[in-house]
This record gives sequence, C-alpha cells and structure tokens, in this order.
Amino acid sequence: MSGFSRVVAGSPAVFRAGCPDCRSRFVLAAAALRLVMGASDRTTFYSFTCPDCGSSVRKPAGERIVELLMRGGVRTLRLHSTV
Repeated sequence: MSGFSRVVAGSPAVFRAGCPDCRSRFVLAAAALRLVMGASDRTTFYSFTCPDCGSSVRKPAGERIVELLMRGGVRTLRLHSTV
C-alpha cells in the first residue's frame, strides 16, 4: 500500500498519510487532499502538502484509494481526454 488509510468511519473524514521526503507520518483532513482522476493508472493520483516539511507530495491512486478518497469527500478533479 502507499502509506495511506482512512482513519475513522462515520465522523468527518481524516486520512493517514506519509511524506516520502521527510518520512513523517500524519493525519490529514479530507480538505487537505486532492484526487486527480485521469484516463489511466498513470494519470490517477492524490496529492497533498506535507505539514512538517512543506513538500508537495503526489502518490498514485489505485481503485481502492480512489474509492476511499471519494467516500471521504476529498475534492476530485477529473481529467478529460482531448481525443
């Protein structure tokens, strides 16, 4: 898994995440995350800013992660194909 999990069901959504740069682990509210859904696995990811070091973090989002994020109310951007 990518260092990500939903913490509490039934209350305001918060998610555990980790920063690959500073290796810090923390809990983020749904509002701190953004989900980008593209046409393929390569263009589907979630992103956030590390609260400890300020790095912009971008991690791939498989089907399970997408489902958890969407259920948790994370802002979602859908990329459209131009073809």
